[in-house]
Amino acid sequence: MKDHDSIGAAKSLVNMAILQSKKGDFYGSIETSLEANNLLKNERDSTIRSTLVSNYNNMAISSSFLQNYDESAKFYIQALKYANIGENKFIIYNNIGDVLILQGKTKLAQQYLNNALLAKDSTNYSRALNNLAKAKFLEDKNYNPLPELYKALEIRSRLKETVEQNSSFATISDYFADKNQERSLFFANQLLLTAEKIKSPDDKVQALKRIINLDPKNYLENFKRFNFINDSIQTARSKAKNQFAIIRFDVEKIKAQNAEKEIQLLQRNIGLGTLSIVLIGGFFWNKRRKKRLQQEKELEVKNTQLKLSKRVHDVVANGIYQVMTKIENQEHFDKEETLDELEFVYEKSRDISYEKPDPENDKKDYKEKISRLIASFKNENTETYTVGNENEIWSGISQSVFEDIYQIIRELLVNMKKHSYASRVIYKFERIDDSIKIQYSDNGIGISGDIIHKNGLTNTGTRIAAIRGEIIFDNKSEKGLKINISFPVS
Repeated sequence: MKDHDSIGAAKSLVNMAILQSKKGDFYGSIETSLEANNLLKNERDSTIRSTLVSNYNNMAISSSFLQNYDESAKFYIQALKYANIGENKFIIYNNIGDVLILQGKTKLAQQYLNNALLAKDSTNYSRALNNLAKAKFLEDKNYNPLPELYKALEIRSRLKETVEQNSSFATISDYFADKNQERSLFFANQLLLTAEKIKSPDDKVQALKRIINLDPKNYLENFKRFNFINDSIQTARSKAKNQFAIIRFDVEKIKAQNAEKEIQLLQRNIGLGTLSIVLIGGFFWNKRRKKRLQQEKELEVKNTQLKLSKRVHDVVANGIYQVMTKIENQEHFDKEETLDELEFVYEKSRDISYEKPDPENDKKDYKEKISRLIASFKNENTETYTVGNENEIWSGISQSVFEDIYQIIRELLVNMKKHSYASRVIYKFERIDDSIKIQYSDNGIGISGDIIHKNGLTNTGTRIAAIRGEIIFDNKSEKGLKINISFPVS
C-alpha cells in the first residue's frame, strides 16, 4: 500500500514539475522533479520506469531552457536508460540530438537523429528529419538541406501540427538568413502568424527576434512589440512561480493539519502532546522559512547581476571607448589629461565592485559634463556641435535622471562612431514647459535593423522607460539619422 501511495505521489510531483516547466519556472520544475525521484526507488517496476522517463525528460528540457546544455544532455541519457518503449526512445533520441546541436556537437547529434529517423510515427519522423537536416547544414555550409526541410514541413502541415510547423518555419528561416533575406523574412512571418494563431508568446518572441534583423524598415515597431511580449512572458512566469509556491504551501498546510490531528490523538493517550506540537510545528515553520530565505537570496543575486551588468556597460565599456576615440582621432591630445580620464574610469570600475556611489553623481555641473562629452567625439573626420545646452535646461533635474540622459547621449555617440561614418553630429537641447527635448542628428548612413540588438541601444530603451520619457528614431530621410528624445522634468 505504501509503494502504491509513493508512486501516486511521485506521478503527481512529475505532473506538477511538467506544468512548472511549461509555465517557465524552470528552476522550480527541476527541484520538483528531483523530489519526485526520491519516491521512485524500485526501478524494476514498469510504472516507475515510465515515470522516470517523463521525469528525466522534463529535467532535461528545463535545463536546456536555462542554457545548461551539459546537464540537459545528461538528463536525456538517463531518460533513455529507462525508455524501453519504441516511440518513447525516438522522442528521447530527437531531444538528445536537439541539445547536441545547441552545444555545437553536430556530428554526434547526427548519430542520435539517425536513430530517431527510424520512427514509424509521422510526428517523430518529421521532427527527426527537420533536426537532422539542421545538423547537416550546420556541419557543412555547402550542404543543401531544403529537400529534407520542406519534406518535414509538408508532413507537419498535412498532420495539421501547428507547433511542429513552427519548428520548421524557424529552421528554414535560419537557413535562409545569410542566403536570401526575403525568403528568411517570409518564413519568420509564417512563424509569427502561427504563433498568434495558437497564442504562443514564446514562439512570437522567437519570430520577432528574426523579423527585427530581417525587416529594418519596421525595426522600431517590431522591437517595441518584442519588448511588450517578452515583458508579458516574464510577468506570467513570475505569477507561475507564485502559483506553485501557493500550491506547495497548501500541501504543507495539509500535512501540518494532518500532523495536528495525530498530535491530538497522542494527547488523549499520552501526556506528551504539547511537546509534540511544538516540535512538529517548528519543523514545518523552519522548513518553509529556509525555503523562503533561499528564494529571496536567489532573487537578490539575480537583481544584483543585472544591476552590475548595466553599470559595467555604462561606466566601463562606454568610458573606455570614449577615451579610445579621443586618442584615435585627435592628433594633439593632452597625454596627462587622457591618463587622468583612464584613471577615472579605473576608479569607477573599482567603485562598482565595492558598490560605492558613483562620484559622477556628486557633481552638479550638468552643462559642462554634456559639452565635454559631445566634444570628446570630435576629430578631423567628424565635427560635433551642441546647441541650447545651457544651465537653465538642467534646472530641477535630479542626479539619477541626468545620469540616465548622460549615458543615452554617450551611447548614441558611441554607436555613431562605430556604425554611421558621419562627418557632422548635432545635439540640440530645448526646454518647453515641464518637458526637455533633445534632438540628435547626423549625416551618416543611418541606422540598420541589426544595430537595435546591440547592448547600447537596448539599454537606451530601458533608460528612457525608467525616466518616463520617449525616444523616436527617424531614418526615413535620404541620408543620416534623426533621433528625438523627450522626458518630463519631474
